[in-house]
Amino acid sequence: MEHIRNFCIIAHIDHGKSTLADRLLQTTGAITEREMQEQTLDDMDLERERGITIKSHAIQMEYTLDGQEYVLNLIDTPGHVDFSYEVSRSIASCEGALLIVDATQGIQAQTISNLYLAIENDLEIIPILNKMDLDSAMPEEVKDQIVDLIGCDRDDIISASGKTGLGVEDILKAVIEKVPAPKGDPDAPFQALIFDSVFDSYRGINAYFKVKNGSIKKGEKVKFIATGKEYHADEIGTLKLKQTPKQIIKTGDVGYIISGIKVAKEVKVGDTITTVARPAPAIQGFEDVKPMVFAGIYPIETDEYEELRDAMEKLQLNDASLTFEPESSAALGFGFRCGFLGMLHMEIIQERLEREFDMSVITTVPNVSYQAYLTKDKQTPIIVNNPVDFPDPSRLDRVEEPYIKATIITKSDYVGQIMSLCIEKRGELTNQVYLTTDRVELSFNVPLAEIVFDFYDRLKSISRGYASFDYHPIGFRESKLVKMDIMLNGDPVDALSALVHKDNAYDLGKKICKKLRELIPRQQFNIAIQAAIGAKIISRESLSALRKDVTAKCYGGDISRKRKLLEKQKEGKKKMKQIGSVEIPPKAFLAVLKLND
Repeated sequence: MEHIRNFCIIAHIDHGKSTLADRLLQTTGAITEREMQEQTLDDMDLERERGITIKSHAIQMEYTLDGQEYVLNLIDTPGHVDFSYEVSRSIASCEGALLIVDATQGIQAQTISNLYLAIENDLEIIPILNKMDLDSAMPEEVKDQIVDLIGCDRDDIISASGKTGLGVEDILKAVIEKVPAPKGDPDAPFQALIFDSVFDSYRGINAYFKVKNGSIKKGEKVKFIATGKEYHADEIGTLKLKQTPKQIIKTGDVGYIISGIKVAKEVKVGDTITTVARPAPAIQGFEDVKPMVFAGIYPIETDEYEELRDAMEKLQLNDASLTFEPESSAALGFGFRCGFLGMLHMEIIQERLEREFDMSVITTVPNVSYQAYLTKDKQTPIIVNNPVDFPDPSRLDRVEEPYIKATIITKSDYVGQIMSLCIEKRGELTNQVYLTTDRVELSFNVPLAEIVFDFYDRLKSISRGYASFDYHPIGFRESKLVKMDIMLNGDPVDALSALVHKDNAYDLGKKICKKLRELIPRQQFNIAIQAAIGAKIISRESLSALRKDVTAKCYGGDISRKRKLLEKQKEGKKKMKQIGSVEIPPKAFLAVLKLND
């Protein structure tokens, strides 16, 4: 155990951690030149294209220092705020963390939130200044920021470059010298923490774990504590670039287990594995991943419903944080109500459905989970994930919505615009700290529902890409929420219903009606597009009918001839309106998401 080091990398999105991980793998000989490619650990097409890490990855390296061989287990983590639960489990599996800061951008919001997670878990922090080869690097300024943040000596900060390989040997040396060896009792009952799982279509689910105490042999019977299920350890091993089977895995090491599990729900990230013969207690800190954002996903072709269900089930095997249940809509037919960790997660699921399964889907307006209390039972909340399930206002006592604490780090030039954006989104400013003369940290309490819509895009455009954003939930608060229905010719379109704050309902209703008027094709009859709260209409737009010029053949004569023809046409239109239905084009559902463009 003295010669094992487990460490992870924490950094804001796009600070170069995947590139630096490549250099570490090359230097230690964990991968050959032939296997080498950019972002080696990011194996999804989407990860490569967007330049972000979506899944955390683990890999084992060997390095010799002063004649002694060490085993280094690197757990790469995602940098985006949506995947912070995965990051927290990876951090719980390590004894040290490389804190990577981009020398051109300085410290960003996500770096700070992941750093606090690492400090809570008593990890040894090794600060690294990356991208030192760029002309725009500001090493002295950024070093000051790091010293202020973690209180280390300036000499402890390692200058590095993932591109050129500068400082990689120093990083490996620092990991061996500073990161403590894992603690644990090799003779105690086997106890291991699951920090990730991946699905293999031939062998079922592979769970990645870190051994806290004891050891496990191939073929032993194991138990997953959170689900209570028991399996045989068909294969265990360590994680090189490819899996390497072993007969035994001991305390402090990181490995994988394959036991023929076929259902994703049976392996939960953060769960504890133990043996059936000598059971051990669960490791603290496990919780189910809670979805934050809900949206309906429907196939464009209604007969592809079963194919969409298969695609969603296969996706869930690779991404256990995706939840879904069937629902139906009068406008869109059969589909699923899905729960996501955030907007990026929703975008990625949508894109993976289109790429990996060739599914064309429509996504409805995203919303969050509310708690409604009825007048007859004011203590027990009803969870509302879909506006359609919202109780009748006459039976309603109060509604509570989830709030988050948002942290924004930005240049001081953009503070005014960002504050007005947050106030427009019903946010309350709780704190404002100047980190340096031109960098400010703003803290807001703001409803989650306002964030999921278009907040992130607008924040980036206001700050020209310089603001970084991070959030965590702080509980529910009472709020004046109403259900707004969109009606076409008096029939509500359930897929466009939304729960909105009473003060914003009028503006939002007006915007949606205007947008739909532009997008719905004209019919042979007049169409009324209305936004309503209960029985009260708050906004209306009319789409005029396509008319044939029936009076073209009357070239003179008495006016009553023309009137007679126009009256006849009017009767026809009236009859058509009673039996005609309005088709809403798919782009109308997407346009509601981009109302401010």
